[in-house]
Amino acid sequence: MSDDAFWQRPAEGAAAPPPAAPSSPAPAPYTGAPRSAPPPRGWRPPTVERPAAPRKLPAQDVARIEREEQAATILTKGMGIFAGAVIVVLLLIFCGRILF
Repeated sequence: MSDDAFWQRPAEGAAAPPPAAPSSPAPAPYTGAPRSAPPPRGWRPPTVERPAAPRKLPAQDVARIEREEQAATILTKGMGIFAGAVIVVLLLIFCGRILF
């Protein structure tokens, strides 16, 4: 018998299938996990060596950091102004060619 034959409907007018045989008795209720054996006397979990205390970071030069940030801001704004000017000039050239 093939695997699918079990699931096919019986032919028209065929006799009803025999009633299912009574299954095995109901299983016993779950009683929990089995008990485990205690660890040997004197057993301890492995210990991990503690890391050394963190080192002290060098002091920061706040004035120098402020100067460098200001220089970076000026450079960024300058590049933005230059790029904007180039775009305006290119737009004027392209629009001038189209209009004239």
